[in-house]
This record gives sequence, structure tokens and C-alpha cells, in this order.
Amino acid sequence: MREGDGGRALSITNEDTEKSARKPRIRDAEATKARILEAAKKEFAKNGLGGARVDVIAEKANANKRMIYHYFESKERLFQTVLEDAYIDIRTAEQKLKLDDLEPKAALAKLVQFTWEYYLKNPEFITLVNSENLHRAKHLKKSEVIKAASRKFVNMVGDILERGASQGVFRPGVDPVQLNITIAAIGYYYLTNRFTGSIIFERDLMAKEAIDERLQFNVDTIMRLVCA
Repeated sequence: MREGDGGRALSITNEDTEKSARKPRIRDAEATKARILEAAKKEFAKNGLGGARVDVIAEKANANKRMIYHYFESKERLFQTVLEDAYIDIRTAEQKLKLDDLEPKAALAKLVQFTWEYYLKNPEFITLVNSENLHRAKHLKKSEVIKAASRKFVNMVGDILERGASQGVFRPGVDPVQLNITIAAIGYYYLTNRFTGSIIFERDLMAKEAIDERLQFNVDTIMRLVCA
């Protein structure tokens, strides 16, 4: 070994050790943040922003309040992150449907079915949206991430409508924003009012037969709105 090589080898060894030490710390930090976000989603969905408690989130995440404030700065910022994740999750899942590969009517029917089933499988999404509406969407207003994802979704639905209109199966001029609102509404209202609705209409709105019947009704409703 030439003179000076030992020092260089030692330097390289130390550098490799530092890199190896950094990787576990990064993984630990990401794992901690993921636990915090999962616990926060459940707490915010259950109690809303106002009723949610940071100490409960910390306990459920096996973390501490100091780490929550270190990663997210405040309860408000944590709520915004949870809300962003919730919207990005549904928007990402919609993109994975690959609706552009389907005929327009099949694509629209699949979107209606997906929306209904997503609401059923992710009840926290609805309660988080309810909570944000109580706060007049002040957190969504700050999020460019959600705005960009939502524009992409509206454009996707607009493309389906345009393809259908060009083929003569959909009426021309249907507003994709209005259609998106209606698709969301016919599932959202049913589920947010499932308890009172079951009493008022004297049927179990959450029975499997009722859920399947509602899905078919939703698809039929949307098709009647847009078909030529």
C-alpha cells in the first residue's frame, strides 16, 4: 500500500458507514410519517378537524407529539396532508381504470361503478370531505396538488364524453364538471344518509341486495342523462 492510501481507505470506509447509517434513518422517518398519517386519517375521519386530538394520533401511531409537529408543523397542516392523500388516492385509482381503452358507454359505466365501490370501501373519504366542507374548504384552497389532480380527472371524463358524442352514443355538450358532481352525489348522498334513510324509507339501505340495486340505479341514471 502506498503512503497515504491508508488514510484514503479509512475515509472511504467512514463515508460508506455514514451512508449506511443514513438509509435506516430515512426508512425509519418515512415509516413513522406513514404511521402518523394513517392514525391521523382515522382520528380526523372519526372526530373531524376540531375534535381530533394530536395526543391520540401520537399514541395510535406509536410516535410522540414532538415528532408530529416536526414532520407536519401543526394539526392544521397534518389535516391538509391527510386530505391531500385522500384525494390523490381516489384520483390515482381512477387513472388506473384506463378508461381511454374502453368504449365510451363502458368507460362511463365503469367510472360510476368504481365511484360507488370506492365510497363503500373508503368511508373515511366521505367523512374527511364532510369535515373540510365545515371549514369551507380552506385547506383545499391551499393545495395545488389537488387542483392539478382534479383538472386531470375532469379532462379524462371530458374526453370520454367527446368520444361518445363523436360516435353518436352521447348527447353533445354535456358538461364534465356537472356530470362529475352528479356521479359523486348519487352515491355520496345515499351513504351519508343511510341511517336516516333506512328509517324514513323503511328498508335497510346497506343490505347487500339494496347496495347492488343502488349501483344499477346509479349506472342507469347516468346513462339516461348522457345517452343520445
